[in-house]
Amino acid sequence: MPKKTIPEEEYMNTGHVGCLGCGACHAMRYTLKALGPKTIVSIPACCWAVMPGPFPAKCLEVPLINTAFEVTGASISGIKAALDAKGITDVTVVGFAGDGGTADIGIQALSGMVERGTDVIYIMYDNEAYMNTGIQRSSSTPVGAWTTTTPVGTTKDWKKQPKKNMMDIMVAHKIPYAATCSIGFPEDLIKKLRKAKEIRGPKFIQIYAPCPTGWRMQPDKTIEVCRLAIATGAVPLYEVENGVYNISRKPAELKPVKDYLKIQGRFRHLPEEELESIQKNVTREWKILLKKEEFTKGLVDL
Repeated sequence: MPKKTIPEEEYMNTGHVGCLGCGACHAMRYTLKALGPKTIVSIPACCWAVMPGPFPAKCLEVPLINTAFEVTGASISGIKAALDAKGITDVTVVGFAGDGGTADIGIQALSGMVERGTDVIYIMYDNEAYMNTGIQRSSSTPVGAWTTTTPVGTTKDWKKQPKKNMMDIMVAHKIPYAATCSIGFPEDLIKKLRKAKEIRGPKFIQIYAPCPTGWRMQPDKTIEVCRLAIATGAVPLYEVENGVYNISRKPAELKPVKDYLKIQGRFRHLPEEELESIQKNVTREWKILLKKEEFTKGLVDL
């Protein structure tokens, strides 16, 4: 990994209380490497609300504000307004929330924040369930997954509803920049966050951050499963700048999605017909994304 693309400076210290292999820890570390010391982070109830440890312990070298579950969008709006009132223009304000606190509980405040055009970065670290409170399903949990509120076995009550597409929702708000990232590709993540920092207006970043505990996999598989997610098309990496789509990593040929699913115990109950259904949907969504890229790039000069 070339050092010139990964800053050596560390603004996240050792000693956090995250689980082994925690993807959210990587997400925060790379976020701060990209944005630097002049950053203020607002964190709602989520895994990262407890990660620094009990007060007065800390693991971040930037200001951190803990807020209620549903208010991240409002919190960073207020922080930015206070900085503007003081004439401080060189500080990046970041909301750092999980998928439950973003796609479910916090979506109203997030929608209001982006509609107002607030110049902040909102990051959703996506571990696809409410991991901090006991692995309950969220609207970001993918089809077929076991959680403690979608039990399996004889009930076959795994998650039936499709994963909520937060990128489409944010793009529909006409924001200047939205992107998906993965901790498995830190250079891409850092590049996109640095781009977001230079763009004025609201920015939305969705960071794919596996949770070995909730996904029922070994902690040393975190990066492997990240890379398989991209290689199979299950989690595409792309950005949307002023409505124009650009796919960051485009495999010449997608690997079978079961290669990605079989590492995770949360999918081991699925019958073959369900795996085939998931594969068809992944293939369909990948083709749609390719068409969006082709179509929107053709409109650049309009």
